[in-house]
Amino acid sequence: MIWNPSKECMDRDTLHELQSARLRKIVEHVYYGNEYYRNKMQEVGLEPTDINGIEDLSKLPFTTYEDLRATYPFGMRSVPLSQCVRLQSSSGTTGKPKIALYTRKDIDIWSEGVARSMAMAGVTNEDIVLVSYGYGLFTGGLGAHYGAEKLGALVIPMGTGNTKKLIDMLIDCKATVICCTPSYLLHIAEELEAQGRVGEISLKCSINGAEPWSDEMRQQIEKRLNIKAYDIYGLTEISGPGVATDCDFHKGLHIWEDHFLPEVINPETGEQLPEGSEGELVITCLTKEGQPLIRYRTRDITRLEYEKCECGRTMARIQRFKGRSDDMLIIKGVNVFPSQVEAALLNVDGVTPNYFMTVDRVDNSDTLEVAVEVEDRFFSDDMAELERLSQKVKAQLKSAIGLNAKIRLVEPNGLEHSQGKTVHVLDKRKLYD
Repeated sequence: MIWNPSKECMDRDTLHELQSARLRKIVEHVYYGNEYYRNKMQEVGLEPTDINGIEDLSKLPFTTYEDLRATYPFGMRSVPLSQCVRLQSSSGTTGKPKIALYTRKDIDIWSEGVARSMAMAGVTNEDIVLVSYGYGLFTGGLGAHYGAEKLGALVIPMGTGNTKKLIDMLIDCKATVICCTPSYLLHIAEELEAQGRVGEISLKCSINGAEPWSDEMRQQIEKRLNIKAYDIYGLTEISGPGVATDCDFHKGLHIWEDHFLPEVINPETGEQLPEGSEGELVITCLTKEGQPLIRYRTRDITRLEYEKCECGRTMARIQRFKGRSDDMLIIKGVNVFPSQVEAALLNVDGVTPNYFMTVDRVDNSDTLEVAVEVEDRFFSDDMAELERLSQKVKAQLKSAIGLNAKIRLVEPNGLEHSQGKTVHVLDKRKLYD
């Protein structure tokens, strides 16, 4: 189902005209409404009248996480605080959290984006949507909640923290849609299988985000729960979930270009790359009032596909993320993304996608250990069998990332099953002074 055909399916020329008009307006908005942006633009000799359309986008300076940190908490706002009705924030696991401010219009636009995304997954006002993202400062819970309500669906604001109760609510209330992280949904699947209750669920689809995941994990979720799984993308500082989502064809995530102008740059030089090139995704907010960000560097590595999708939508598609420019690991000179490890593990029968990588440096040489959970049916005291499984994992990882890793098999549920963003890597090397 297409929620807003006039926008989602508009021709590219009309879209470019709309984007140019909105870019001119938003640049003027931040220039006169935010001292920090005004100073950044003046430093490069730029005034709002220098921006005539999207062809001038590269003239504008980038915005980075460091800018948000330097202006914490409210220095990036472009309207008075009295016009803001919501504050959202990242987890702030390192340093100060990223703060985002929303006006009432911003909340409406956010809800519209999520409604479009959910409709893409086939959600209607006949559905019962169980939201198991975290509520509170994290954008997942409230973002999914408001979008589902805008569609007219019945929302179960489950939140996180009690898998047993969630399963009871899922089954008893006959929820047809679940919104949560993909790793947590696999944990739910494991619990349902352990209880022999998979056949009792009424789910038709899941909308999963808040952490990177592979197409292999999507296929595993769909197979184990007999549902369709959809990827949803967002950033606290841009607009939470609902910036982009994939459709039934799973050939990339449609980004709502009437609100978010995407581009791809060389992460090393900042150079804007030609259409179809792989690089770092940069997003400009075109309609946000409270805290619009101009050319925000997401650090997500991808490419954009602009051909019209088979689903009928004309807006660009973000291809599945290869990783992030700031979480890529260089181990013994080899570039390694955690997503590669996840994809490799999904090809090994007998282990789960739950893993934890530890990178260290011993005697001036990098080492990599990967702890992997073994499935219940394969876990035993037979050391020979476990050794064979370990060698399978080792070989699969070597094929995927080109490195030999030490494999540590752990018992089922031996690793943390996060209901928020799962941490998969510990880099113990002291690479920087």
